[in-house]
Amino acid sequence: MTANIPSLTLNNGTRMPSVGLGCWMGIPGEDERVYYMCLNAIKTGYRHFDTAAGYGNEKQVGKAIRDSGIPRTEIFLTTKLPNSAHGKVREAFEESLNNLDCGYIDLYLMHWPQADSGEIWGNNTYRPNESPTFVETWKDMEKLLEGGKVKSIGVSNFSIKTLDVLLPQCTVVPVTNQVEMHPCLPQHDLKQYCESKGIILTAYSPLGLQYTGSRILFNIDTIKSIANKLNVDSAQVLLSWGVQRKTAVIPKTENKARMESNMTLLRLSDEDMKNIDELHLQPNMHRTLTFIGFGERILGEGNIFGWTYEELGWNMIDGFVVSK
Repeated sequence: MTANIPSLTLNNGTRMPSVGLGCWMGIPGEDERVYYMCLNAIKTGYRHFDTAAGYGNEKQVGKAIRDSGIPRTEIFLTTKLPNSAHGKVREAFEESLNNLDCGYIDLYLMHWPQADSGEIWGNNTYRPNESPTFVETWKDMEKLLEGGKVKSIGVSNFSIKTLDVLLPQCTVVPVTNQVEMHPCLPQHDLKQYCESKGIILTAYSPLGLQYTGSRILFNIDTIKSIANKLNVDSAQVLLSWGVQRKTAVIPKTENKARMESNMTLLRLSDEDMKNIDELHLQPNMHRTLTFIGFGERILGEGNIFGWTYEELGWNMIDGFVVSK
């Protein structure tokens, strides 16, 4: 069974399913959980899977794809370069390729612009102008395309500020920029900027799930009202809004019923789209939902993974970190 999910055409002509399955399980690893989650998702009709070296589960994601019996050409597989490997891109890519064991990788992302000399999620971070800079790292990623083992390359957690530094130095323009994106953080300015450069935005945390486990967006009157009117659940409204904006969404769920409903997209009215677009303008609503409660290691004294908000091109609104 293949779901009827629209695809987005990347700037190199590759087509990427607009709905995928995020494979970050909240903590690194979780081998058995992620294996069965991916296997069940494939049976449900998912063909787009998003993992990362830092998630610690590439082997299980790859095994699920192989064990599914679905032809490799029907799967769109994304993984990411860890911060600790910015100075050794080729080695990190080969390790991910071997871990996944799926022949090739469809999309390889620079997970964060920060280079780190420590552990995979360490905080021994190089300053923006220290080598390896993200421009140097990107140039090494461009070389990966020559081997044919990766089809497309992109970035994640880049702002207008960091893209303004990167793009003039590119030979290959990133096909996507994966960022936190949902109605509380719609990234309107970044979306407009990226579209002007031929870069598609991909939304992680498109349902706004916090690490505390609460689902703030599901309880917002605007979202509940639209869901009730259409007789669907709130997640379908949120994901349909994301896809209708011509962005990709990668929600995560282990629940088979929610896997199916998350793929059942709606056509929202212009009025509904406008109301969701403007939801973040309500008092105290424009904010991150991903990093709340994630701990001082990420959201600490004015920095994320060792860079200040200003260095990242991020901003503080209503006391919460948001992307410019």
